[in-house]
Amino acid sequence: MVDLIISWLTAGGVLALFFLIFFKTIRIVPEQEAWVVEFFGKFQKALGPGFHLVIPVIQRVAYKQILKEEVIDVPPQVCITKDNVQVTVDGILYLKIVDPVKASYGIDNYRFASKQLAQTTMRSEIGKIELDNSFSERTRINEAIVQAVDEASDPWGIKVTRYEIRDIAPNQTVSEALQQQVRAEREKRAEILASEGEREGRINVSEGEREESINLSQGERQKRINEAEGRAAAMEIIAAATAEGIKEVAEAINSPNGDRAVKLRIAEQFVEQLRKVLEKANTTVMPHDLAQLNSIVNTILPRGGKQ
Repeated sequence: MVDLIISWLTAGGVLALFFLIFFKTIRIVPEQEAWVVEFFGKFQKALGPGFHLVIPVIQRVAYKQILKEEVIDVPPQVCITKDNVQVTVDGILYLKIVDPVKASYGIDNYRFASKQLAQTTMRSEIGKIELDNSFSERTRINEAIVQAVDEASDPWGIKVTRYEIRDIAPNQTVSEALQQQVRAEREKRAEILASEGEREGRINVSEGEREESINLSQGERQKRINEAEGRAAAMEIIAAATAEGIKEVAEAINSPNGDRAVKLRIAEQFVEQLRKVLEKANTTVMPHDLAQLNSIVNTILPRGGKQ
């Protein structure tokens, strides 16, 4: 009975050992991963995603590499710009494994190495520019760091996709100086804008006054032209009426007995004017020779004429 139990235990142990070895042999590699297998400590092959068999003891999975793009935080570090200003710069490095074998055997820790290389390159690039250009030169600095780290990490089977500067922070003294500079620039721009506005206002006022003067002068000129034209037209009308009157008078004079009528009218006007003079005068003076009045009348009205 004891021998039977021992044989059962032995058979069960062998079966359990068999299943244990069988399950240890099965390896399932997830997507976007690569496992490096060694055969007695020597590289044998790299396993891609899927089902694989790895013989225990003889073969072992030495490295498990992730092929996804990784994000590595580059810690802040103090850099000195071209104009000797200290700034603290940090960034983010993006990379991925393109060759899992080189990443396993080419370097001990590619993440740490890439981070250190990015820091040294960033210090070098920051030293080439001045503080005022540090923000505008971000793109160029990022490209320079990506190129430098990518070339250095090529033997490691690493591909650096991009690098982004997260922050550039000068020290407190420089920050206060920059704030004062920005404040001064803003005040300067405000004064310039105010002076330009005042200048534009004066120009607009002067142009308005000029336009007003021009309009007034043009109106006065047109008024004078209109008045002159009106006077000329009136004179033409009066002249035309006078000429017409003279023409009618001439025609009347040339008619029979016309000259006598004219002389009679002149005599009447003479007597009327003489009467008015005598009425207004304080002293009445009669002609020395009353015959003279008769001679005047006879001159106007020839003898033998009928009134």
